[in-house]
Amino acid sequence: MKQTPHVALLPSPGMGHLIPLVEFAKQLVRHHPFSATFIIPTIGPLSSAQTSVLKSLSEPISHLFLPPITFDDHHHLDPVTQIALTMTRSLPSIRDVFESLIATTNLVAFVVDPLGTDAFDVAKQFCIPSYLLSTSPAMTLSWCFLFPKIQDEMDQTACDKYIDLLEPVQIPGCVPVRVTDLMVHPARDGHSEIYKWILHHCRRFSLADGIILNSFIDLEPGPIKALQGNEPGNPPVYPIGPIVGAGSSSSLERPECLKWLDNQPRGSVLFVSFGSGGTLSNDQLNELALGLEMSGQRFLWVVKIPDDRSANASYLSVQNQDDAIGFLPKGFMERTKERALFIFSWAPQVEVLSHSSTGGFVTHCGWNSILESVVNGVPLIAWPLFAEQKMNAVMLSEGLKVALRPNINQNGIVGREEIAGTVKALMEGDEGKMLRNRMLELKEAALKALSKDGSSTKSLSELAHKWKSNSYTNTETKHKNEHKIHVNV
Repeated sequence: MKQTPHVALLPSPGMGHLIPLVEFAKQLVRHHPFSATFIIPTIGPLSSAQTSVLKSLSEPISHLFLPPITFDDHHHLDPVTQIALTMTRSLPSIRDVFESLIATTNLVAFVVDPLGTDAFDVAKQFCIPSYLLSTSPAMTLSWCFLFPKIQDEMDQTACDKYIDLLEPVQIPGCVPVRVTDLMVHPARDGHSEIYKWILHHCRRFSLADGIILNSFIDLEPGPIKALQGNEPGNPPVYPIGPIVGAGSSSSLERPECLKWLDNQPRGSVLFVSFGSGGTLSNDQLNELALGLEMSGQRFLWVVKIPDDRSANASYLSVQNQDDAIGFLPKGFMERTKERALFIFSWAPQVEVLSHSSTGGFVTHCGWNSILESVVNGVPLIAWPLFAEQKMNAVMLSEGLKVALRPNINQNGIVGREEIAGTVKALMEGDEGKMLRNRMLELKEAALKALSKDGSSTKSLSELAHKWKSNSYTNTETKHKNEHKIHVNV
């Protein structure tokens, strides 16, 4: 009897990478006869949110954990380097999993996120097609193809024109982006490990047999059209989004924050959250608190422990966020208790954004959060912190025009007056109404893209059909090229 086509998925550590791959797998098996296995690399204990996501998986989707990776030979590694090294050092274990999957399933495709491209080499040994699932918008993907070309030009000419460049960079199909808003910048990051790892993986994007894009044509027509052009060396691109989580409404106990939202006027609450890894400095946390107080608006704030060292200090850590209470301004919670609620742990973001009382969202501009806002028609205040988030903020505020972006002062922070003014403009000003109307248009476009005859539904079907044709069921093909893979770590 012919086996069901099987897909292996390899997410990098971190919620921002796990969620889109999980939601993609759910969408695939819901609409097409596939099964799937998640291969989970590990560094330390998983967060409660990650554990919850993995527990939500059910047949025909399974998961397994790879042996944990340690960094006893390194000290003070940044999160990007930790993730990249975790993936590289997990390659021997990934190969062992492949041997098992080849022997027991009809493995037809392998899917990784942007920091997992080194695993393409493992799949190649077994003649399994490899695909990249972009966890960022088409704009960032377009930049990732442009970035190595810029670096090569600099290497060949010994020219530092991008270091002192004042004119914005024109990414194919996108609004111009200032150099300071790029994901990485030679003057700022050129000698850092982060820069080297991002460049390394961007160079490997072209090795993919295809790229799965969690976006849709009406959201990003320019960059998607550019990516689907006939640029030599670029893999085919499949826009299948927006794919977002359905939330955890099956929980027996309704979260306290949702009960609180039930009692607030429609569209009156500003949701404030900087994602699973975003961290503010002590000074910025103080200014944000006082700015929210000055705005006079209702708000629901996911408060995290501040860190003056890095904006992504909590990305791979598991902390007791209850301690964050002590970092808020004295008397602040008491003064705002009639119109505010504070969360010092995980928040059910999907449910909060879909609640009728939520009227705006202060976001770090992570792509998952952006898509969740789009499908619920919630306008934004764009507050990027790290990685590609500044590029996303440019797209939201200058391209799509669904977000306000507060100005940073000469001390490198957003002041309380700026925060208060931006919040009031979004929640009760004419500009906020325009942004809200535009976001509602995108919400309708997203529903259309995911409809039975929508562009994203057709794109997913095209991909599924291609994978079904890659049936590795005969023994000769399954065991072809099963020679040892040598991994340098």
